[in-house]
Amino acid sequence: MSEMVNWGILATGNIAKTFAEGMTHSKTGRVVAVGSRSMESATLFGEQFNIGRRYGSYEALLADPEVQAIYIATPHPQHAVWAIRCAEAKKHMLVEKPIGLNHAEAMAIVEGAIEHDVFLMEAFMYRCHPQTAKIVELVKSGAIGEVRVIQGTFSFHAPRPWNDTSRIINSALGGGGILDVGCYPVSMARLIAGAARGEAFAEPIELKACGHVGKTGVDEWTSAVLRFPGDIIAQVSTGVQVNQENVVHIFGSDGKIFVPNPWVPAKQGGSVNIYLQRTGEKDPQEIAVESTEWLYALEADMLARHLANRQAPSPAMSWNDSLGNMKTLDAWRAQIGVVYDSENPEGFPKTTLSGRPLAPSRTETIQCGTILHLHKPVSRLVMGCDNQQTLAHAAVMFDDFFERGGNTFDTAHIYQAGLPEKLLGQWVKLRGIREDVVVISKGAHTPFCNPADLTRQFLTSLNRLQMDYADIYMLHRDNPDIPVGEFVDVLNEHVKAGRIRAFGGSNWSLARVQEANDFAAKNGLQGFSVVSNNFSLARMVNPPWPGCISASDAESRAWFTKTRIPLLAWSSQARGFFLEGNASSEKADDQELVRCWYSDDNFRRLERARELAMQRGVRPINIALAYVLNQPFSTFALIGPRVLSETRTSLPGADLKLAEHEIQYLNLERDQ
Repeated sequence: MSEMVNWGILATGNIAKTFAEGMTHSKTGRVVAVGSRSMESATLFGEQFNIGRRYGSYEALLADPEVQAIYIATPHPQHAVWAIRCAEAKKHMLVEKPIGLNHAEAMAIVEGAIEHDVFLMEAFMYRCHPQTAKIVELVKSGAIGEVRVIQGTFSFHAPRPWNDTSRIINSALGGGGILDVGCYPVSMARLIAGAARGEAFAEPIELKACGHVGKTGVDEWTSAVLRFPGDIIAQVSTGVQVNQENVVHIFGSDGKIFVPNPWVPAKQGGSVNIYLQRTGEKDPQEIAVESTEWLYALEADMLARHLANRQAPSPAMSWNDSLGNMKTLDAWRAQIGVVYDSENPEGFPKTTLSGRPLAPSRTETIQCGTILHLHKPVSRLVMGCDNQQTLAHAAVMFDDFFERGGNTFDTAHIYQAGLPEKLLGQWVKLRGIREDVVVISKGAHTPFCNPADLTRQFLTSLNRLQMDYADIYMLHRDNPDIPVGEFVDVLNEHVKAGRIRAFGGSNWSLARVQEANDFAAKNGLQGFSVVSNNFSLARMVNPPWPGCISASDAESRAWFTKTRIPLLAWSSQARGFFLEGNASSEKADDQELVRCWYSDDNFRRLERARELAMQRGVRPINIALAYVLNQPFSTFALIGPRVLSETRTSLPGADLKLAEHEIQYLNLERDQ
């Protein structure tokens, strides 16, 4: 039997009223407090639903020690800030759908729940109703054979005349059909496609969409086709300016399922019907699903039953289910060109998702080192900026890294036609932190590795970055046909012009670096301060890209130890070789991983990393990162996390101390 949970409701709009009404029938919870932006609104809400404690601010609600769980009922753009603050206040929470404006916000909300150890669930109430569990059961049992097509629709026609500030069509409030109700058929399609394969949910591998975007910049009606593994096809449709049949059809090889009331089944309890018709049967079978529970009370009771696990099991929305759903909604919006005001540089918030100015604030901090000619500390973990696609995603990733103590960012002229440079520059400018970060710019990649193209590309990079200088400039490749002195001369010209503080070479042979520094010393010029070659616990068997150079061999390590020139190690974690499940001598789906890192000696290193990880209570990937950072010479590790969880799970390796004999043991230079 679950203990009673004291609830607070954050915001007082229509959905908050619906939840409050449903909570009067909860078996496990009672609403004891309400918070609004005004005392007047909180008082009226409290009187209507007999709620004793009423607060004129959301902050006051979160400060109430008697409140254990919060229902977040604000408009979409405020979900992230209040979910994060709920987590900080150690409050469990239901966040009204969609969990955020985009996948980036959803990531930050989930990470907040993990960091502060609280329950989190996206409030898709239909996922908590037994009808949905019955649909999943029918699909898994093979009642209609192999699932082939799923059709789901949720839309409505909002009456005119509209006020352009109405939440339904206001871009600043996350308006449009996709987020408001299109999230339902997407979540159902992912659920059914997963059930068809014996999984909790599935992610589409292809999405195509078209639709009508109105004058306010939001989608008024739109449809999308999703293809899932196994060639399961889903047709989903939504809108805020068109009435459609809000139903679900599931077609299989041996029959079909029809759900006439998928989204709001038996709001006040009672019976709902599912219709199952197998091939060859004249009439469908009516399957009644009974529930005495009120729909919105089911959400609260779901939280109470699963508090210990901090998330609910399928078919309710788990964290990964919500993240996948938001990623699909992002793709749908991108297909028809819907970008919200707060996702554009012009309207992007200057604060983090917590609503606070950016500042290092986490208890864990990333250690810093020094590089010659730089008058700033340089974090020993360097954020690789080659994989960002949107400002929203980049900002969440960069904010998190900076808050954890990371201040160094690596990008290049060649990456994604300059998009990462633009995103990094926009973020730095929005946050107002140019002098607090170390920006690494790379250019002159083959076949443009010559002094003239170096200058041309570098000036383009500075323009994209919206910066006057790069803290570190790296030649992305070498060109042995050009005398090294010509590179040193042009780099010194940029140093004198104030456009470069320190410079070095990426994928340069150490002999050429030494030659460059000998030339610089002889001519009274600045030389290479840093080298960025591959370095990791796993030996690079084959280079990922042409012209790549590794420094993992004994001779290179001896050179760095002697010269004391810092090494910025790219692929410092061997591109995931040390992640659980990524390396197998019997099977590997990632052919690049196999080509570049699979070898008998690397598998021996992996086994030793696993052994040491067990002893230290960390992951093998953390041991691999610690190996890079515990060398007898100065090292910095470039990491390229795609999502916040990858940053979080990398960090234990940054502070891990390894003894010399452990480093030698890992690298097969000695036995235990």
